[in-house]
Amino acid sequence: MNHEALSQNTQLNNATLLEIIKAQSEIAKLGLDLGGVMAYVAERAEQLTGATGAVVELAEGADMVYRAASGNVASLLGLRLARATSLSGLCVNTGEILRCDDSEMDPRVDREACRRAGLRSMLVTPLKHLETTVGVLKVMKPDVNGFSDEDIRLLSLMSELIAAAMFHAAQHETSELYLRATHDALTGLPNRALFYDRLRQSVDLAVRSSGGLGVLNLDMDGLKPINDRYGHRAGDAAIRETAERLLRNSRRVDTAARVGGDEFALLLPGVTRRADAQAHSLRLMEKVGEPFEFEGQRIDLGVSIGVAVLPEDGTEMTSLIDYADRSMYETKRERKHSR
Repeated sequence: MNHEALSQNTQLNNATLLEIIKAQSEIAKLGLDLGGVMAYVAERAEQLTGATGAVVELAEGADMVYRAASGNVASLLGLRLARATSLSGLCVNTGEILRCDDSEMDPRVDREACRRAGLRSMLVTPLKHLETTVGVLKVMKPDVNGFSDEDIRLLSLMSELIAAAMFHAAQHETSELYLRATHDALTGLPNRALFYDRLRQSVDLAVRSSGGLGVLNLDMDGLKPINDRYGHRAGDAAIRETAERLLRNSRRVDTAARVGGDEFALLLPGVTRRADAQAHSLRLMEKVGEPFEFEGQRIDLGVSIGVAVLPEDGTEMTSLIDYADRSMYETKRERKHSR
């Protein structure tokens, strides 16, 4: 999509068109980070349409999977819905823009799911890659008749931004598209969306089987000083080195993910005792904390880790994440005071 094409869409006001152009510029900065592009577009679509929530869903087999989520549905990242019974699935199957003005009166939607989410109206636009509809961009509101014809035009343009990013990230293979959408471009690790997907499934499995699950939240110590002193290339090298050390010191069944700029997370399936999870976190802090060489410079690394264990610290995804997050900040404070 170019600026000339945007200017020809006279049915959108100039302020909105300017926001779309600004979004194009921000997306260009994200490069091949397709997960980052989807997260950014979901957030901007929510803001520009006045929605309370927005998601990017990708069609994966019989499921529609939340691969980016913003607003009041941000905590649902990684959620899987049945493609056959959802408005998003219908959008993928038809390749058409769909609007639901009242979920209580629309036979195409899952009424109970809408009630649980507290929404009454939705707007869903298809995401196409190589002439195939592979997902949707969806915005939601708690009010009936929440979206206008202008919102349809706006969301169509926003979906084209994602489609363009999809093409540049994976020009030939749809399988490559899913890899780009679910993995971090710098480290190759699963990104936040895929981590939440696996966490949600792991929690469900552990609860059903009365098993256990360890969740580790990891935050790099001192990344900003590395960037300031040695430059961002060194900072990127430090992030990659941290990722490689996490992988080398984890089991094959574990999931290591990069979930933010200097944030990582680790799933430990089958771990039922806090002592085991704590012991693993101490080993990781020791291994990751060893210095590394970058262009002749010896650079110190470090990581603070928080631990949560199912069922001891909760049996829901959000409670485990919150507990591990609080535990990580407590560890970081203790490490600062001990220096």
